[in-house]
Amino acid sequence: MARRAHLRGYGRPLPVPARPRQQPSGHRRWNDPRRHAGGGVAAWLGFTMPSAIALIGFAYGVAEIGDVSGAGWLHGLKVVAVAVVAHAVWGMARNLAPDRPRATLAVLAAVTMLFWQTAVTQIIVILAGGLIGWRLLSREAVAAPPLRSPVRRWVGIVAIVLFFGLLAGLPLLAETMGGQSLRVFDSFYRSGALVFGGGHVVLPLLQAEVVPPGWITNDRFIAGYGAAQAVPGPLFTFAAYLGSGIDTQHSRWLSGLFTLAAIFLPSFLLIVGAFPFWNSLRSVAAFRSALLGINAAVVGILLAAFYQPVWTTAIIAPEGFALGLTAFGLLAVWKVRPWLVVLLTASGGQALALL
Repeated sequence: MARRAHLRGYGRPLPVPARPRQQPSGHRRWNDPRRHAGGGVAAWLGFTMPSAIALIGFAYGVAEIGDVSGAGWLHGLKVVAVAVVAHAVWGMARNLAPDRPRATLAVLAAVTMLFWQTAVTQIIVILAGGLIGWRLLSREAVAAPPLRSPVRRWVGIVAIVLFFGLLAGLPLLAETMGGQSLRVFDSFYRSGALVFGGGHVVLPLLQAEVVPPGWITNDRFIAGYGAAQAVPGPLFTFAAYLGSGIDTQHSRWLSGLFTLAAIFLPSFLLIVGAFPFWNSLRSVAAFRSALLGINAAVVGILLAAFYQPVWTTAIIAPEGFALGLTAFGLLAVWKVRPWLVVLLTASGGQALALL
């Protein structure tokens, strides 16, 4: 649990293999890096595949229906996305921006993102948050048990080089070689690489990558995002739904799995790259302070995403606001399971359309 908690603090929602509490002498197989790698892949498959399969199936259903722009249930899915993101902002703000300095940093980050809604702006906001945290926020050390890394240092260095190499090289390859599949892989890899905090924070990045080129309509984007709240597993599996709706000259299943692998690949590389150096990094007070600032900036980024595109797409009439407020109350006050809130809100949207 300690290992997973500290790696989640690094900002990547990827599970890592748990280490047994006691390793009997003579059982060196536990230290075999191949077993750790296999365990990591198996954990990822078990964690992501159920929701990925469900969302790919949903993409098939939406494609069969055809034009869904006026469907009441679609409006309900858009509205439930408002409630879910509002709930996420509320929870993250209480945990990551609980005091005046960090709350102020979150507000400044949100204002900046609302004025300049680009991927570059998000990187600048995160870097600025880290710099402000390093210089101004508390540097109290927190005791934590050391982690025994199954990854050798040279493997970690190779993973970091690959991470940045793909981030810089894929756009050049897509520009020079062309090809829809390469452009799609580049877009989803970049979205996974540039987001910090995971989950809902990836929403504006993905929308900027897939909607303007016409790969998928904004209505279907928000509908899929709402549907993603009803399935188990990480929110990044939303990429499987998007890939299934993009024409890559392959089957929808293959396209969905292709984009799913592309968005998770940066997390794999960063986990492997950071693991051998994590004990050293977390013992540096300045690094911990920088993370405080970065986490506060992530709250601001999510707050900006709550307004655009989530709120502006879904809340266009008082009835929609009432439905969203009801969904938020069910999530935040009554603690109703998200999948049930999704079903109820989609049904409510359909009922409103029939009035």
